[in-house]
Amino acid sequence: MNKKILTNVTGSLVADDNNSITIGERGALTFDNHYAFEKLAHFNRERIPERVVHARGTGAYGVFTVTKSLKDKTIANFLQTVGQETQIFARFSTVGGGQDSSDYARDPRGFALKFYTNEGNYDMVGNNTPVFFLRDGINFPDFIHSQKKNPRTNMPDPAAMYEFWANHPQSLHQITILMSDRGIPASYRYMHGFSSHTFSFWNGQGKRIWFKWHFKTNQGIKNLTNEQAVATCPFGAQEDLVNAIEQGNFPSWTAKVQMMSEKEAKNYKINPFDLTKIWPHVDFPLIEVGQLELNRNVDNYFAETEQSCFSPGNLVPGIGASPDKMLQARLMAYPDAHRYRVGANANQLPVNAAKCPVNHYQRDGKMAGICPVGGNQIQTGKVNFYPNSQINNGAPVPIPTAAEPPMPVEQDAWVKRYDTVEAEDYYQQAGDLFRLMSESQKSQLTTTIAEGLSQATTEVQQKMFAQFNRADSDYALRIKIIIKNL
Repeated sequence: MNKKILTNVTGSLVADDNNSITIGERGALTFDNHYAFEKLAHFNRERIPERVVHARGTGAYGVFTVTKSLKDKTIANFLQTVGQETQIFARFSTVGGGQDSSDYARDPRGFALKFYTNEGNYDMVGNNTPVFFLRDGINFPDFIHSQKKNPRTNMPDPAAMYEFWANHPQSLHQITILMSDRGIPASYRYMHGFSSHTFSFWNGQGKRIWFKWHFKTNQGIKNLTNEQAVATCPFGAQEDLVNAIEQGNFPSWTAKVQMMSEKEAKNYKINPFDLTKIWPHVDFPLIEVGQLELNRNVDNYFAETEQSCFSPGNLVPGIGASPDKMLQARLMAYPDAHRYRVGANANQLPVNAAKCPVNHYQRDGKMAGICPVGGNQIQTGKVNFYPNSQINNGAPVPIPTAAEPPMPVEQDAWVKRYDTVEAEDYYQQAGDLFRLMSESQKSQLTTTIAEGLSQATTEVQQKMFAQFNRADSDYALRIKIIIKNL
């Protein structure tokens, strides 16, 4: 058997990988220890900044298979034909904790999918809940600051969490989900995934409809109690997914969509672009469109899972954004985060690189040309701007047929800041969810809330009681009684 010869990073042969060069057996190192210095210098740079949110994640590859054609709704190439398959990469994550946190925190779970379509990468960047705490991205930094550790003690701070929520009643619906018995998934295989945001399809005639993704786990829902979570291995969700795939027990989800016409959206009783609200299924039923299966683990966690970059702005012809304020903010914030963490050429890394030809006029920056597809202007030759005189000699040109139909804006709209706290009903859907719960579910929900809210100030408690009461008087009463008896 031929042995591989050890080299340094530039291919030079290594004579000794176990001993530094020293002045005598007990002497100091010399400056010609270039190989030892190379190892140490690289070691110092083995990590990149962890994600501010979604830091603790698990990734795997798989396939998306169309079960219902959507060719009448969208020109998106990967949704045209029954049986059509598209390779994907999935990343699941907790949200608030760092890489050293537990897989079993009471926290939403990220549910991100990268579709490697033949017209570019399409990212579905969602969560395991159909709504979120906020409807405007300007609140997001403050929200995350309130959910992170106290800046002085570096300890969890429930009082800060509830103080933020007390002043942002739009969070009530998500709080009701998070503090319920679904707040701690048993593993990533046993939870649903949602786009949460509203997006748009458009077809060959330029007709737009609004839609939401729902990925329903085929394994069934399983969750943990607080007590079970504390007693469970902190990396158990990652271990469960990795082991299941290794053993050939491939997890899968049924992909469904809700769809709403532009006319329905204009006249519907709730704002269809409000991330804190669901579309009732009775009005907009779920329609199955595909199956998602994960069937291959990553080979290198850092290179693939840790450096994978998702953005809701990674769209393909036939799929567009919506006026959702939170989504609009994410369209900027997500790719900006990747440029900071991984670099300007993060999309050239294999896990992020498109599988179709990539041609553009962006160039240079760190790691330029690391991927043979779409490297440092490999396809564009000498010209590095557009328009140019080389378009008949292989220089890239835009394709007008990929343009999204024009999106109407509100009639006589004024550009200003709109405070909708009093105008919007943030309580009805939270109350509806509470009333659907069984007695044991209501008990678990209100106990979990009371344990955290009890640590907040009296003023914060009163604000939260008012919110719970507007959702359902029994909701508020139960929490008050529990706090009184703690």
